[in-house]
Amino acid sequence: MHDARIDALARQLVLYSTALKKGEKVLLDLYDVPDSIGIALIREVRRKGAMPFVRIHQSRLSREMTKGANDDQYAIMARHLLAEMQDMDAYIALRGSHNISETSDVPQDAMQLAMKHLRPVIDHRVKKTKWCVLRWPTASMAQQAGMSTEAFENFYFDVCLLDYKALLPAMNALKKLMEKTDCVHLVGPGTDLKFSIKGIPAVVCGGNYNIPDGEVFTAPVIDSVNGAISYNAPTIYQGIAFDSIRLEFSKGKITKAEAGNKSKELNRILDTDAGARYIGEFALGFHPFIREPMRDILFDEKIAGSFHFTPGQAYEIADNGNQSQVHWDMVSIQRKDYGGGEIWFDGKLIRKDGIFLAKSLAKLNG
Repeated sequence: MHDARIDALARQLVLYSTALKKGEKVLLDLYDVPDSIGIALIREVRRKGAMPFVRIHQSRLSREMTKGANDDQYAIMARHLLAEMQDMDAYIALRGSHNISETSDVPQDAMQLAMKHLRPVIDHRVKKTKWCVLRWPTASMAQQAGMSTEAFENFYFDVCLLDYKALLPAMNALKKLMEKTDCVHLVGPGTDLKFSIKGIPAVVCGGNYNIPDGEVFTAPVIDSVNGAISYNAPTIYQGIAFDSIRLEFSKGKITKAEAGNKSKELNRILDTDAGARYIGEFALGFHPFIREPMRDILFDEKIAGSFHFTPGQAYEIADNGNQSQVHWDMVSIQRKDYGGGEIWFDGKLIRKDGIFLAKSLAKLNG
């Protein structure tokens, strides 16, 4: 029997997230997802009078291609993919994952080579199209979350179909506050970090670019970061699982990086290029229904009472000048059940133990 929530999600992606208009062209990029959501999206796009274009991916085939990546092949692939993206007005990607570690045995140099060639495609999509990226619920995701498949599907649709528009006034208030701020001070177990966000725009994420959504982000002044930070949310990057990452900074640069028995892998990724050891994003997460980490960054970076502090590439819309092939959203949760923590803006306590203190931000507390 057809699940009506699939149609509701397709409508949200077309009418709200990408706000498609008649005659616009949209690329539907589908990774390991059922036909039902693809069909719902095609029908909704056409109902709006726009034109759908579809790409179908399978993760095991993608892994095999990336394992043998070479310059000539990926230069040709990137040229064609960029030409396709340049023809599009919008982009919607749904990414299922039957195995989150599918690329864990892809050689690092092959992964870096593929990303080098595909970076211009991603940059054009981010900078020049209306786009939205989201996961699709699978049994492996339910297992990551420690939930039954049915319970996770219910959680997924509750999270994705949140009324993001209702949070916009409080999100905009947080944006204004961040844009008036110079010095940020993060305090918590294993964390004592200071940096400036002066002069860098803050961006509201209210269901337009990622689903689920629920954050406001900016970037630190690139050489202003000093101190140490401990991340208490597990993470996965390039198919490798990491726990309890700790970073030390001096004048913006990561000078020491530890992750237990994965410290070697962590430092290898941070040595990808010069920009990987500098921070490209600072964001506050506050989705009311996302409470626990599940090694899926589109969910984990929105966790209620969290922040993420991201080594690597900065976004052009909140640019501090850092450039890198890496963009790794590492998350710390500051609610009491995760050890608490504080965020200070210019000497004023803004959020304590994951709770915003100002009345104008109260709706972001869930």
